[in-house]
Amino acid sequence: MFAIIGLGNPGDKYIDTRHNTGFMVIDKLADDLNIKVEKLKHKALVGEGRIGDEKVILAKPQTFMNLSGESVLAIKNFYKLKDSHIIIIYDDIDIDIGRIRIRRSGSGGSHKGMQSIIYHLNSENFPRIRVGIGKPPEHVDLVSYVLSPFSSQEAPYMAKSIQDAAEGAKLIITEGISYAMNEYNGG
Repeated sequence: MFAIIGLGNPGDKYIDTRHNTGFMVIDKLADDLNIKVEKLKHKALVGEGRIGDEKVILAKPQTFMNLSGESVLAIKNFYKLKDSHIIIIYDDIDIDIGRIRIRRSGSGGSHKGMQSIIYHLNSENFPRIRVGIGKPPEHVDLVSYVLSPFSSQEAPYMAKSIQDAAEGAKLIITEGISYAMNEYNGG
């Protein structure tokens, strides 16, 4: 069993913002896999289904970004998951729009949601898919930037990276993390 957890903020005012990219990927996976992500459990909206032979939990924590670790820990404990079976998907300003990076472990960098997860799990050893949202333009503060929507020029690039992240999550489960990293981390 795997949990695929996309990070974001609950509430209508955050729906299409850069910081909700993880939620957007979960929505794409839910559509692709015909899974309804609507039960409120473990401080998250969750849905259950399958990818290949594996049972999967899709989750969107409802704790707000900076407390994401509370929900991730609750999911881990309830389903008795190994860290290597928890895939976290989140936005990353250090990656260009339209690109993703898959890693098997690592620090949370400046991302408060990832810092919370690492703190609550007491581990950095879980796979993650970082979805590029690019750096804020000069004279735009980081909080305003990550809580802003994508422009019409950025939308097609984001649609591709959301699709790539969804496919990358499926590959981690069906083919393994090394295979998924080789497919998506090139160039």
